[in-house]
Amino acid sequence: MDIILRASVMFFVMYLLLRLLGKRELSQVTPFELVLLVVMGDLVQQGITHNDLSMTGAALAIGTIAFWALSLSWITYLSPRAERLLEGVPRVLVKDGDLIMANMRRDRITRAEVEIEMRLAGIARISEVAWAILEPNGKISFIAKKEDETSKQEDDDKTV
Repeated sequence: MDIILRASVMFFVMYLLLRLLGKRELSQVTPFELVLLVVMGDLVQQGITHNDLSMTGAALAIGTIAFWALSLSWITYLSPRAERLLEGVPRVLVKDGDLIMANMRRDRITRAEVEIEMRLAGIARISEVAWAILEPNGKISFIAKKEDETSKQEDDDKTV
């Protein structure tokens, strides 16, 4: 019973910590952050199983963590309100070619990170972006301006 209680507490501590770390994909994690996550996993295991090195203890710990993960998954599936609370909401980073600094600051996203993702999406300049949205899964979605809007913007740039 002790292992189940400790596994439950550690699950929610880890869940909270990962939510506080922000929306990042695994590919965006720095080498230091990756090592930190591995070390945290080992520390969590030690905290959960304590001195119990038995197969039963390990099975109870794994089963408890899987139970909570599945439970949260079902809760977010059944309740849109819980989904917004537990998974987060999309956040607009760029609107009509202008960076929204407050949203970028909130999620600790730099201009360089947005530009990298833009280039990967085949967009050369921020002025070509109608919308850039940071999705709850950490990916950035881009909606390019329509061709006539982009050419109008370029014409305006030439006249200035």
